[in-house]
Amino acid sequence: MMRSRTHSFQLMRALRQLHWTYCLMTCLCLLLIIPSHAGAQQHVEPTREASSPEFPPELVHWKLAQIEPLFAGTGKDTWDRFIRERGYILREGRRWHLWYTGYNPDRSDQKSLGYASSTDGRQWTRHPRNPIFAESWVEDMCVVHDGDLYYMFAEGRHDIAHMLTSPDGLHWKEHGPLDIRRTNGKPISPGPYGTPTVWVEGSTWYLFYERRDRGVWLATSQDRKRWTHVQDEPVLSLGPDAYDRHAIALNQVFRHRGRYYGIYHANADPQWKGPWTTCLAVSDDLVHWKKYPGNPIIGSNDSSGILVDDGQQIRLYTMHPAVKLWLPDTRATR
Repeated sequence: MMRSRTHSFQLMRALRQLHWTYCLMTCLCLLLIIPSHAGAQQHVEPTREASSPEFPPELVHWKLAQIEPLFAGTGKDTWDRFIRERGYILREGRRWHLWYTGYNPDRSDQKSLGYASSTDGRQWTRHPRNPIFAESWVEDMCVVHDGDLYYMFAEGRHDIAHMLTSPDGLHWKEHGPLDIRRTNGKPISPGPYGTPTVWVEGSTWYLFYERRDRGVWLATSQDRKRWTHVQDEPVLSLGPDAYDRHAIALNQVFRHRGRYYGIYHANADPQWKGPWTTCLAVSDDLVHWKKYPGNPIIGSNDSSGILVDDGQQIRLYTMHPAVKLWLPDTRATR
């Protein structure tokens, strides 16, 4: 009887040891398989592709899709006999929008807003009610669709940037000149401030603008009513190379492979008699910009560039003096 009890006790103790050994091994396995909470917090996803070059070939090598412009002034005695400066192309699904500045110097010096649409970004149809807005001077525009409204930032008379809004891209309401302040809260000095280019990220609106094409400044806003400088010096300056030593203006900010790209036009001639070329710069924070060493990316007199993703590739449209389409030149990357 004593031997039987002793044997039972020894068996139970062995089973307990086996149970605790199993629990310990299970815990060790879980620690190896499941990362700790602290380790998960420390892991940060990269903001861009690890192997992505600063200036990928699809953004710097271009070929003209066709000799003739896709869109131009009528050349006739219409309100838009000529078009000029930066028009803006926005693709929303299968619908392509084109807002542009038209004028006829034989009628008036007024610059008015026109609209055209397309299903492929190549063949454009003017709106029958053009000009869709002629209450004030509209030139060199940038359009953002945010929420229920389209926001247009454009130059007004005397190159003073102003804002308009629309529920449909056709019926526009004027909101007056942009209120831009220095870092100390005081208004910027009197004079022109044009080529407004806007980028929206979260609740912050970023406004890039030029002053007499002598540099590009950056201001931000939460309400689009008051814009405050990030710094009082330009974020994109003239030179030092010859191609943009005498004029510079930013036309668009484009997000690609985790970086920001700025399409800008430039002039190498002190009197601006040389070609207005199209150039590229890159940034990781919208404040510090690096120019492409091979600038200009379009060396002919074709400027006011706009990049558009067509769903298969990136297109480059140059908007001045007429709308031309450029496609990535894959031959240049071989």
